[in-house]
Amino acid sequence: QVQLVESGGGLVQAGGSLRLSCVASGRTLGGFAMGWFRQAPGKEREFVSAIRWIGDSTYYADDVKGRFTISRDNAKNTVYLQMNSLKPEDTAVYYCAARNGVVVFTDRSKYDYWGQGTQVTVSS
Repeated sequence: QVQLVESGGGLVQAGGSLRLSCVASGRTLGGFAMGWFRQAPGKEREFVSAIRWIGDSTYYADDVKGRFTISRDNAKNTVYLQMNSLKPEDTAVYYCAARNGVVVFTDRSKYDYWGQGTQVTVSS
């Protein structure tokens, strides 16, 4: 089992920045892929970004590319999502997810473990 705990959400003005953190525990994550998803009210949960636990490959949804950066700290078992130039349309609950497998998917159904989510609200 893998437990994921997100933090770092909050209220920010448009153009501002936030950094989300996801601390993983329960087992080693060497063969895992880690993802960030978000869900706005009345909408489907959508892919934001992903990274493998080993290696340098990162993946982004088109509408966050160039503004968001995913990274990890293996020693701290933590994945981060640095969000810059935030827009009101980025408002959502952001979820961290883990997939037992090195292939990265944008499909949320491919992920095995989920955190409880952290609210991000961007005011105009």
